[in-house]
Amino acid sequence: MDKRAIGVFDSGLGGLTSVKRLVELLPDEDIIYLGDTGRVPYGSRSKETIIKYTREDVDFLIKYNVKAIVVACNTVSAAALDTVEKEYDVPMIGAVDAAVKRALEVTKNGKIGVIGTAATINSGIYPRKIDEMSKNAQVFTKACPLLVPLVENGRINRGDIVTETVVREYLEPVIEAGVDTLILGCTHYPLLMDIIRDIAGDGVVLVNSGGVTAEYVARWLEENDMLNGSGGSIEYYVTDDTGSFGEMASLFLQSDVRGIVEKVVLGNA
Repeated sequence: MDKRAIGVFDSGLGGLTSVKRLVELLPDEDIIYLGDTGRVPYGSRSKETIIKYTREDVDFLIKYNVKAIVVACNTVSAAALDTVEKEYDVPMIGAVDAAVKRALEVTKNGKIGVIGTAATINSGIYPRKIDEMSKNAQVFTKACPLLVPLVENGRINRGDIVTETVVREYLEPVIEAGVDTLILGCTHYPLLMDIIRDIAGDGVVLVNSGGVTAEYVARWLEENDMLNGSGGSIEYYVTDDTGSFGEMASLFLQSDVRGIVEKVVLGNA
């Protein structure tokens, strides 16, 4: 048993997809969530900047003596995790491996699509990881730089013509390639799940990287006898406006977090 909290961080709202699943699976766990909303999105930044931001995110969470850190950001998992995780003693769990394993489990024709930020796609991490685990799969990737800003601005609902047009433009070449599985390679993208599902069609299985990462974390904590027997509190910290984050987070989590979100400063932000 380990009563310390789980740390979770992302560049903004996206990491809440992991938090939501963690709460469903592990209702007794305490969670410290950090959304670096003042510097979102990370996906358009240089590798050096992403590593710098990641160190500052981790430095903030380890002040709370967390037992593990969930890197609920594919951009960080792709561009910075290999570097930063060597610098700290706390276990860090990224968002890529679990999504790749799930995609390989569910694909039937071996054609897997991946959508993500420019940094994630340009890193080549998904094709590389898929190739390591299966030599038979084909991977089709697409960078979607406009999706994170749309999510962060609340443009996530069916009927939003702008969002639907942008998603369709990004998805069409991937769907036309014949994929039967699509990895949502950014934890923001599940907030667009309804729109993505409508456009991708029922024949394509969507893999929520945030959700499957939370499932991996739950198994890992149990296997290492690190579950908390009692608890269930969540603390939210952001680096920009608390009100807009609280409103969006409440809608997504279906639990009112307005008024309990605290603004913090990271590094020289």
